[in-house]
Amino acid sequence: MRSTPHAETFPAHTPAAAQVFTAVLSHGPLTRLEAGRRAGLSAAAVTKAVRPLLAAGYLAEDADDEARPTPGRPATLVRVNGERALFLGVKVTGGELIAVLTDLCCRIRVARRRPLPDRAPGSVLTSIADLVQELLAHAAESDAPVAGLGIAVSGDVDRAEGVVRYSPFLGWRDVPLAELAATTTGLPVTVDHDVRALTVAEQWFGAGAGLADFAVVTVGAGIGCGLVVHGRVVAGAHGVAGEIGHVVVDPAGPECHCGNRGCVEAIAGESAIVARMREVTNRHIPDSAQALVLAHEGVPGAREVYERAGEAIGRGIATVANLLGPERVIISGEGLAAYDLFADQIRRAFTTAAFGSAARCDVLTRPLPFEEWARGAAAAAIQSFITQTPGTGKG
Repeated sequence: MRSTPHAETFPAHTPAAAQVFTAVLSHGPLTRLEAGRRAGLSAAAVTKAVRPLLAAGYLAEDADDEARPTPGRPATLVRVNGERALFLGVKVTGGELIAVLTDLCCRIRVARRRPLPDRAPGSVLTSIADLVQELLAHAAESDAPVAGLGIAVSGDVDRAEGVVRYSPFLGWRDVPLAELAATTTGLPVTVDHDVRALTVAEQWFGAGAGLADFAVVTVGAGIGCGLVVHGRVVAGAHGVAGEIGHVVVDPAGPECHCGNRGCVEAIAGESAIVARMREVTNRHIPDSAQALVLAHEGVPGAREVYERAGEAIGRGIATVANLLGPERVIISGEGLAAYDLFADQIRRAFTTAAFGSAARCDVLTRPLPFEEWARGAAAAAIQSFITQTPGTGKG
């Protein structure tokens, strides 16, 4: 991840330090023994990892009066000092920017939204910079430094290089967003796929906390998927792991913007639903909100459009379950506004297409506002901050 140099650096750039810190961040406060168990480290390794983090104020220790391993001596709990550093997160949609200021524990302090009338990279960068300046003014009220900015974008995103290779909803190709945003804002910048960033937040703080294997499937303008396998968010060799939206579920189906036919996204994405709704109702339908109204009003053929979308989503989820066997699949995204119209079809198609024990996967719906996606971008920035190698700017 390319970024500009910055004064604030994490004091212990070792895998052990990152593991212990992440365990305490997600599950703390913890005793050192419990932190070591969750991180898979020995007591000596935990002590070595914790020492510089305590000295630099990133971790703190408190007595736990409720747990007394020996008479008269309370256990000591390690916790993250959330006030030690601040982070910014920005979620970029096709028509809006959503930005948050968080502390080191990724708790949102301030949230802002701004319309995005122009999707050209230069215009988007200007809007991001304006939002960053607004949030930095709030951050100035604290003594804590702002240690990073995360930007979440849909599409093919190369996090290691900070480049948006292709974003169909923005119309971008090969935009070096991290470098441009770092130059514009003066902050170290992490650019990540929006669903992958959301998955980091769900792994640390949400419905995936404590699970070694789970998936996040998002339904809306596109169909996205973030994967956690053996406790690690999977990006793949080229940064496109989890593209459930481009799993073909109907080879004779509608053409997708990726060039294939019958992808999940070509059937269940918002624009696909609107286009199909226009065909079956022969009406002018401006957007997905109007399509949803017609389906709820019982207009002939309208509900069938959503049922078909639900079947495609269910088959896509089953593909993930068959390949990876996750403990849980979390369904989120703005498309959940129509969940009552396709929930049965998702479950039925999933159960039919899932093989054997894969059908036992817990499928959970979790509506999350875009502020949570922006929080995911901040979480990605925190992740980069605690794992980067000094002097290289790469995480």
